[in-house]
Amino acid sequence: MSLREKLNEELKASMKARDKERTGALRLLLSEVKKEVDHEKLPDDKIISIVSHMIKEREDSIKQYKDAGRPELAVKEEGEIKVISEFLPAQLSDDEVSSLIDEAVSATGAAGMKDMGKVMAYLKPKVQGRTDMGALSGRVKAKLA
Repeated sequence: MSLREKLNEELKASMKARDKERTGALRLLLSEVKKEVDHEKLPDDKIISIVSHMIKEREDSIKQYKDAGRPELAVKEEGEIKVISEFLPAQLSDDEVSSLIDEAVSATGAAGMKDMGKVMAYLKPKVQGRTDMGALSGRVKAKLA
């Protein structure tokens, strides 16, 4: 079953269960997917990218809501993150990320910071949605420095 089909099935189930919060979060996710051209044949990796982006947006919103003294809105965003993150693949452990970085450095022949783009380009398709790209970038910088 594709990720798109799983999203639709989860939406139907949440509607039958009358779970308003889950239904709302799933509808938001599906609307983001439908914004894409030819969304019916959207590959899973693109959907994972959309899910990752939506989670990042909500994390930013949570920080802003907490800074503004609106914890009730932050709780709503946290609930959406919980639902949306179910559609991400299993996250990589620190050891797995380290071994992938080592593999990428040796495969690309990276010798310094000037080769960071090559290393990140090598890693991105392997880790998309499975780790935080910002943290990964920092770890690659540390390795190449």
